[in-house]
Amino acid sequence: MSKQQPAQFINPETPGYVGFANLPNQVHRKSVKKGFEFTLMVVGESGLGKSTLINSLFLTDLYPERIIPGAAEKIERTVQIEASTVEIEERGVKLRLTVVDTPGYGDAINCRDCFKTIISYVDEQFERYLHDESGLNRRHIVDNRVHCCFYFISPFGHGLKPLDVAFMKAIHNKVNIVPVIAKADTLTLKERERLKKRILDEIEEHNIKIYHLPDAESDEDEDFKEQTRLLKASIPFSVVGSNQLIEAKGKKVRGRLYPWGVVEVENPEHNDFLKLRTMLITHMQDLQEVTQDLHYENFRSERLKRGGRKVENEDMNKDQILLEKEAELRRMQEMIARMQAQMQLQMQGGDGDGGVHGHHV
Repeated sequence: MSKQQPAQFINPETPGYVGFANLPNQVHRKSVKKGFEFTLMVVGESGLGKSTLINSLFLTDLYPERIIPGAAEKIERTVQIEASTVEIEERGVKLRLTVVDTPGYGDAINCRDCFKTIISYVDEQFERYLHDESGLNRRHIVDNRVHCCFYFISPFGHGLKPLDVAFMKAIHNKVNIVPVIAKADTLTLKERERLKKRILDEIEEHNIKIYHLPDAESDEDEDFKEQTRLLKASIPFSVVGSNQLIEAKGKKVRGRLYPWGVVEVENPEHNDFLKLRTMLITHMQDLQEVTQDLHYENFRSERLKRGGRKVENEDMNKDQILLEKEAELRRMQEMIARMQAQMQLQMQGGDGDGGVHGHHV
């Protein structure tokens, strides 16, 4: 009976080859095993198709039991924050997607303070991440920071509303804003292009910082460069969402059926849905890096500058100071009015008793 020879270690590589060229494969395997996290915020007025678009983008139903409030309930309605997390797996790659919805935004009669809840939520996620990062156990930090905000613009106006401008200016230093024209099937192609140009002009006029796609590297292939150029030219994305499958030209497509024909959600000639999804998927890593390296670092350095003390939103402080000043001014005006009334009474009394006073003198 022959002895079994011990297994020999064989160099898998050719001579003169160290093997660190395989490092990217190790990173890839580790990333796939760990999975990916992404938080997307959707903001816009009710009825612009935010929920439908999100369900269309990720082929999932994030809002199965949604209750739409009536007009009477919306009058005094405050903005709520609803975060839904879903685990999506595709070809062995796991994505933990959190969609943050903001029902009530722009619904109330007075929308002056409607976005403060949203800003507080964004700051709270930064605060939580900073706390976890500074703690003892840093191995399993859950990243709930908002990496991207789809801001839905109504197709029925002539550009941005004052609320749109105020919200984007308040949040553009905290989140990557991607402007989206909702329900684009209500516009003709010419109207769509005109509205896009108007929105971009107003964004520039008000110095609003939206998310800009990074330029393609010189060593990238020509197809990717062309794709990046087309995506940049499509901002703001005009989109149509639908979860219904309709038969068109002998095949099943997701779309909207009208008396005059079918609007196909994934047809780039009909709308920018496919471009928006491509932008989000191909630049997901960049959106996370900009959040980490720019927005979070700004927040972190501001906190460290103040010695780690939690600070309230500057806009809230300004508003509070203005309210206090107005209240003080009102008090002074009331006091002056009372003094004038007393002086008037004294003068009237003085005229009536003038003879008596003259006799005493």
